[in-house]
Amino acid sequence: MPDSLQVALKNTSDSDQIYAYVTGIALQHGGQRCILKADGQSLYFPENPPAIGSPLTEDCAIPLGPPGNTVTATIPQMAGGRIWFSRDGKLTFLLNPGPALVEPSVLNPSDPNADVDFGFCEFTLNDAQLYANISYVDFVPRLPIAMSLEQASGETQAVAGMAPDGADRLADALRRQAGTDGRPWDKLVVERGGRVLRILNATHGGAVGASFDGYFEAYVDLVWEHFLAKQERGEVLRIDTQAAPGILEAEFDRDSGVRIGEEKFGKPTTADILGCNSGPFATGPSPTRNAIIPRLAAAFVRSTLLETDEHPSHPRTLYQVDPTNHYARLVHEHNVDGKGYAFAYDDVQPDGGDDQSGKVNAGDPVLFTVAVGGAEAR
Repeated sequence: MPDSLQVALKNTSDSDQIYAYVTGIALQHGGQRCILKADGQSLYFPENPPAIGSPLTEDCAIPLGPPGNTVTATIPQMAGGRIWFSRDGKLTFLLNPGPALVEPSVLNPSDPNADVDFGFCEFTLNDAQLYANISYVDFVPRLPIAMSLEQASGETQAVAGMAPDGADRLADALRRQAGTDGRPWDKLVVERGGRVLRILNATHGGAVGASFDGYFEAYVDLVWEHFLAKQERGEVLRIDTQAAPGILEAEFDRDSGVRIGEEKFGKPTTADILGCNSGPFATGPSPTRNAIIPRLAAAFVRSTLLETDEHPSHPRTLYQVDPTNHYARLVHEHNVDGKGYAFAYDDVQPDGGDDQSGKVNAGDPVLFTVAVGGAEAR
């Protein structure tokens, strides 16, 4: 595994004002927070600032040049890495004492980047592999991002992302869904100047007045009734942990939840299902529980528990009934290859199944290409 990796940053937009930023935790420098400098090669390590919200002491924007141009950067081993892109305006990163890097936020209307067209992909480069994905866990940007990874073996992995008009088409689909079920999917669409700027995940609906309270509760009750009836016939829900505990059977109780293996889970609320990290889905010290949670949470988000008794389930079972997470469903529908990380456990899949999450990963990476603009995804 290399100590560093070349990253080709490719402008596939129609703008000559595209900027890139690379942030992360430098694993070979004591775990310090770092930003790649504008030369695409050197690292900037922010020093402890004098006050909250202090500016960076260096402009780390990497200009990508005109449409069709590629800039090659070099990244060291990093954890929690992000490659950010902005169009027609630079991003503002700030520092808090620590130092702590204040990254752009789509949830804070007073954030200096609130009106900037930006997005990012996520990556980790360590001794074992490069792992990267297009993340829609917080929002879908207007600015499309795609990825490819060339390996020393000669293989190439690719994730297509969205077409240039993908955010517009996704916004229209969410508006239609709101008209169908009366839920505020349309409010997730954030506009500036009469056009779509970004689309928030339903998890963050509260930031734009989109409440989904009570959305999944009737479905959860149906799941309990469904499996209580099946248990009387000797049929059970099975969760493949895809780890040492193997396949575990579930035992539902009308009043006290469900026991999977030796782990007990209560009924999740809508907020638990959308966020995947609260209530019964809060992780803890038990490896078995932590292996069950992603698969159980994904089954609720994708509304597959009435479709099959075996989980993780085949992609044909995903998002087939209402209620379901229509944000996640439509994100997949409007990515060119159907791939994208639309919720916290969107990488859950059956053994040998098709990846849903829009990731590339390999232990022998040679060149990681990130294209911004979507022209190649038409």
